[in-house]
Amino acid sequence: MKTATALEAKAPLIDTSKMSAGQKAALEMAEAARDERHNTGLAAGIFFGGPDFSKVMPFPRQSDEDKDQGDAFLGHLRGVLAGHADPDAIDRTGEIPDKLIKELAKLGAFGIKIPVKHGGLGLSQTNYSRAAMLLGGECGNLAALLSAHQSIGAPQPLILFGSEEQKAKYLPRCAKGEISAFALTEKDVGSDPARMTTTAVPDGDDFIINGEKLWCTNSLKAGLIVVMARTPTPEKPHATSAFIVETSWPGVEILHRCRFMGLRALYNGVVRFKDVRVPRENILGGEGRGLKVALTTLNTGRITLPAACAGLARRCLEISCTWAAERVQWGQPVGRHAAISEKLARMAADTFAMESVVHYVSALVDRDKHADVRLEAALAKLWGSEHAWQIVDDTMQIRGGRGYETADSLRARGERPDPVERLFRDCRINTIFEGSSEIMRLFIAREALDPHLKIGASAVNTTLPLKTRARAAMKAGLFYARWYPSLWLPQGPGDAADSLHPALRGDLAEIHRQSRRLARALFHAMVLNGPALERRQVLLGRLVDIGAELFVWSATLARAESLITDSALTSDDVDRLLRKVRYFGKLTRQRIREHHSAMRSGLEKDAVKLARDIVGA
Repeated sequence: MKTATALEAKAPLIDTSKMSAGQKAALEMAEAARDERHNTGLAAGIFFGGPDFSKVMPFPRQSDEDKDQGDAFLGHLRGVLAGHADPDAIDRTGEIPDKLIKELAKLGAFGIKIPVKHGGLGLSQTNYSRAAMLLGGECGNLAALLSAHQSIGAPQPLILFGSEEQKAKYLPRCAKGEISAFALTEKDVGSDPARMTTTAVPDGDDFIINGEKLWCTNSLKAGLIVVMARTPTPEKPHATSAFIVETSWPGVEILHRCRFMGLRALYNGVVRFKDVRVPRENILGGEGRGLKVALTTLNTGRITLPAACAGLARRCLEISCTWAAERVQWGQPVGRHAAISEKLARMAADTFAMESVVHYVSALVDRDKHADVRLEAALAKLWGSEHAWQIVDDTMQIRGGRGYETADSLRARGERPDPVERLFRDCRINTIFEGSSEIMRLFIAREALDPHLKIGASAVNTTLPLKTRARAAMKAGLFYARWYPSLWLPQGPGDAADSLHPALRGDLAEIHRQSRRLARALFHAMVLNGPALERRQVLLGRLVDIGAELFVWSATLARAESLITDSALTSDDVDRLLRKVRYFGKLTRQRIREHHSAMRSGLEKDAVKLARDIVGA
């Protein structure tokens, strides 16, 4: 009798028959480390054709007390930046001054979310995201330093997975300014942890770590590094564990500082671990659960990146609007020329949307620090990083030669030193950091398919008795016999529309209609492609992009309604806000139409054939 692998049992629509042993191992690891909770959030509902708008409406409001705490911290942070930070000098020299790092530590900026009992500020995720927005618009190097330390460095996995002893030992050190890092990537290992070569071998009460890690951000300044290493057993040959390693221990060596196009003061390096002895008590989350620790940490940590992107987008918008009003060509400010007006309008709408998503996902974490935000955070990261890149590119175009010129050069000849060139270089990494856009689309597609895989898994699981499989197939058939026709029936968004401003209700109805269309398209793709669907990466990417647009649109509408209802806006302010949000809706409709059109074009297959011609494969 054929025995199904764990992957085949959990994900029957993935074709493993033509995979190498390494590919199967990688997928096995990924499936084993997945969050098995049933995703019931807004994003999951959008992909399944039934968005629950009560998840986002009314839009979560930051309490006055929490906002006051955040305002106080942000005021102090602005003071430190104004008095001690010169982002252009940091970029020029490739170094963050020790004095500035000490001032940030004194302020508590290295322990923003660390609980007060462990020496941190104990601020909310929303206030942490607000700080990332501020830093993203000022200095990408500082944003990277603090976020790599707190979002994926030691504090976040300690808060989520650490024992009380580990928290008591290490969190106070992190809060005081001892910098931390996260070490996963290797020379031949990016998003494929099954190929990891760093090992941790048991030796009495300790483990001996050997291996080399690449692109370890903060490693040159870190006192602590969370290290991912293989801890294989006969039962789990590809098991990994997460270790807290102190860089002062014998055998930890920085081999090389990596230099980059942007983020020139990024303390990123190649780290070698040679016979590093680590106590067993320094395992995070339990032996063999390293990938779970890494993925869960990244789920929450990803929120910081779109927050920094939102801050950068806001800065770019301010620079562009100032220039568009000042620069006169052909008898009028360039902002009045249609080609520039179109860019400014899109930048303003997308920036507002980006901020809305960051506030929404941050609020989900504030409700529950163990909240399942894997899909929402991934969508925020994907959409935010890609649209931030479009915004900074438009800013470069609007500023023209002055955008391409460095701030130092502009300053030297007496012009306002807007750092567009620096922001442009620093922004480019965001579609690669913490999961490239391509990997994000595959990750999101897997999560979007999960409800279907759960429905159909037992029917094709060859380890189950034939009768069990037959009953499962009948149950799945009955489900789809009801579910699929319902996607064609006319329905509205329900009571949620009644809570919206009348001018926005049509947009909500369109989101609901497009969600049902997306669910049908996803189902058709499953039926038509079967197990080969996992190879249709461009098709899956288009479907994911549609879902991302609908998710962002939903958060944007909800935040706009919240501002109209809760804020002391004048009627003119409300009109301007509605204009911006309705324009965003028109942009989103257009982008969705383009994705559907591209899926029908057949370009994907042509591209695959041409690429094989080019690379000779």
